[in-house]
Amino acid sequence: MTGAAEGIGAALCRRFAQAGAAKVVAVDRNGEGARAVAAELGGDAVRLDVTNGPELEAAVADIEARYGRIDLFCSNAGVGGGDPDKQSAASSADDVWERAWRVNVMAHVHAARAVTPGMAARGSGYILNTVSAAGLLSQIGGAVYSTTKHAAVGFAESLAITHGDQGIRVSILCPQGVDTAMLREGDASSQPQNLDGVLTPEDVAESVIEGLAAETFLILPHAVVETYMRRKAGDYDRWLGGMRRLRGKMLRPQ
Repeated sequence: MTGAAEGIGAALCRRFAQAGAAKVVAVDRNGEGARAVAAELGGDAVRLDVTNGPELEAAVADIEARYGRIDLFCSNAGVGGGDPDKQSAASSADDVWERAWRVNVMAHVHAARAVTPGMAARGSGYILNTVSAAGLLSQIGGAVYSTTKHAAVGFAESLAITHGDQGIRVSILCPQGVDTAMLREGDASSQPQNLDGVLTPEDVAESVIEGLAAETFLILPHAVVETYMRRKAGDYDRWLGGMRRLRGKMLRPQ
């Protein structure tokens, strides 16, 4: 489990342990936080920057050597952030785009390179990528986040298409507002992704347990996201118009 030191990642670690996982390995660049979560569960911890592909592959190889196999790999790390100029979707600096690309997209690619060979050789395995409802819809005022999360959805689709016949199952976790440090970086009351309610990380973890049991590609803790997806696919122009109206409402002084 990457991004395991807090938030959704920590909640997933605890819920998997509760469900009887043989061993939970908490991975995070915050080594102290990962170790605290692992100690609580009798698991192991790895300090790792998931944007470093060779380090991630080495960590996976070490875990497989110690425990024999990885049945479920959760690629959960992510970074948020909004447009600095709310009147320009292109206002974020290049380094912000590059960091989001490395964390929100390439970390999933590095993880897949590391775990799919072993899973394919065994004919079984599961990959869960935490994405966001922003990858299916969009996040008003967050062009970097929305764009990279859309790319993450596309990569996960490719994983499922390419490796499904090898026995590798793939799911993506796509919540809207969740009570995490990322959400608390801004004013939660003014963030449109929170209009349908803010879930706890534990709520999200429960949805993951249900989604993995059903082997559904889309895990949607906020069920209304499916309705929004249908509206978007049914009439793209109307959906864009609705999003523009919502943006106007959110930017209007209270």
